[in-house]
Amino acid sequence: MSTAPKATALRGGNVSLAAAADAFLTTPRTANPNTHRAYVSAIDRTIALLGRDRPLADVTDAEIGAALAGLWGRCAPATWNRNRAAVTSWLAWCRTKKRWAAPSVPAEAERRKENVDETRAVAKTTIHRLLSRRDIPLREKTLWRMLYETAARAAEILALNIEDLDLEHRRAPVRSKGGATEWVYWDSGTAHLLPRLLRLPDGSTRTHGPLFLSMRRPVPARRPAAADICPHTGRARLGYDRARVLLEKYAGLDLHQLRHSAATHLGEAEVPLQLIMGKTRHKNPRTAMRYVKPGAEAIAKVTEVLAPRRRTH
Repeated sequence: MSTAPKATALRGGNVSLAAAADAFLTTPRTANPNTHRAYVSAIDRTIALLGRDRPLADVTDAEIGAALAGLWGRCAPATWNRNRAAVTSWLAWCRTKKRWAAPSVPAEAERRKENVDETRAVAKTTIHRLLSRRDIPLREKTLWRMLYETAARAAEILALNIEDLDLEHRRAPVRSKGGATEWVYWDSGTAHLLPRLLRLPDGSTRTHGPLFLSMRRPVPARRPAAADICPHTGRARLGYDRARVLLEKYAGLDLHQLRHSAATHLGEAEVPLQLIMGKTRHKNPRTAMRYVKPGAEAIAKVTEVLAPRRRTH
């Protein structure tokens, strides 16, 4: 079968939204697995709303703005900014690199201010109470415990495959923001939960594929790449947005707060900054210091020093 019509469509002005998205998602800028998944999620949902087969040139700036508002308008600023940036990058690439007639993200769909929250660290007792609740499903309990004990970014842990795990040494390699391979380490809490998470209903154990899975098999129209499908169950890798929603539902927390809290608790335990940087894999001490400010419990405890002396009889 000839592929000429498809090639012509990609060179001409009638390129579809789906074809433009596919072309962009094969570029080096999306090569990092974590970046690729984030871009796929944002762009795929946008073009599904607009119509995958519509010509890119027919879509207006206003339609792009309406799609962003409909999908993420009520989300937290960080979520809005992340998905807006993915769509913006895609459309800019279409215009500047491919010279296709393409819309832009309109001015009214501007980036939102992400307010710095000085109370993002959660008390250690609060986290341990959350992770001991009986109403928390095993998958969520394992994910949250692993995020806390590794102090890793959520996207890094969600990208893990079972074959990546070094269960004996309680560690796994992850791809950092810069693309380097780095190690994250967990402790006994995660080590206790992982075998239960990997156990199948028939008593056997999953040995390959994504570590954290969605609850259902994907529909054919939205089937992800083979690497994101479990060969044992046919279920897809758990996505960032779904993981975020579930933590918000059960605890009213954000995924990043588990990493932030871990760093804060290490600082409160007087762990040297150099070791905290090694744990969180921050390269800049000034950046790491944002995460190791004393939490509410530590400040309340040190306030006891200022209390009047108790009288002794």
